[in-house]
Amino acid sequence: MILENKTILIMGIRNKWSIAYGIAKSAYDNGAKLIFTYMGEENKSKIEQLTSEFEGSKAYVLDNAAQDDLVKEVFSKIKKENGKIDGIVHAIAHANTEDLHNDFIYTSREGFSHANDVSAYSFVLTARMAKQLEMLNENASLVTLTYHGSTKVLEGYNVMGIAKAALESSVRYLAENLGKEGMRVNAVSAGPIKTLSAKGIKDFNSILTEVEKRAPLHRNVTTIQVGNVATFLLSDMSEAITGQVIYADSGYNIMGV
Repeated sequence: MILENKTILIMGIRNKWSIAYGIAKSAYDNGAKLIFTYMGEENKSKIEQLTSEFEGSKAYVLDNAAQDDLVKEVFSKIKKENGKIDGIVHAIAHANTEDLHNDFIYTSREGFSHANDVSAYSFVLTARMAKQLEMLNENASLVTLTYHGSTKVLEGYNVMGIAKAALESSVRYLAENLGKEGMRVNAVSAGPIKTLSAKGIKDFNSILTEVEKRAPLHRNVTTIQVGNVATFLLSDMSEAITGQVIYADSGYNIMGV
């Protein structure tokens, strides 16, 4: 129960197949009290049903995690109703479909800005607003999700790779900024998983096959396995780790051609 007596905010839960759900289950099984944010008031009943297994949890609508005033409003409400929290999981990313299907060189200005705004700036905003509103307890831990496409060219990942590279760099700068107050910031680079977001990547099944073939462990990862890594980073057991990208991908990232 390494998260006993800790309150964790998980941003971006969508369904039972999402990495955010895997993190939620692992954190809950390790003693955490959970708070969620999700997009769309129309999804309220679905999210409430999804999170009902996490006893005592609460969920709040946040339609745009990259919009300053909305994040401030929702975070203020979360703090008022729940007090300070011990960790934040940022599981938010998006790119326009055409920017994933076309060659990267054809990425539009709007598409480039959108992917970076939603996928990278939203994490910076999350950290800043949480700090400004004094909603983080001492030794709080922030965790975001990234992917191998941030460092290598992967067909169909395109502008999302650039956004994830910006996110990973943001992790390092935020770690330095928040480290002055004893807070930690890390990223988990998960192996490919069949999530709703992954459906937007062309030939995604071939990526799964390649990982299973070439990764040292010769298997793909599950949302629960990634969730366990995130739980470790949220816990005091990882108190000496900050500013890092931790790979949870069966070792695929170490392999050469």
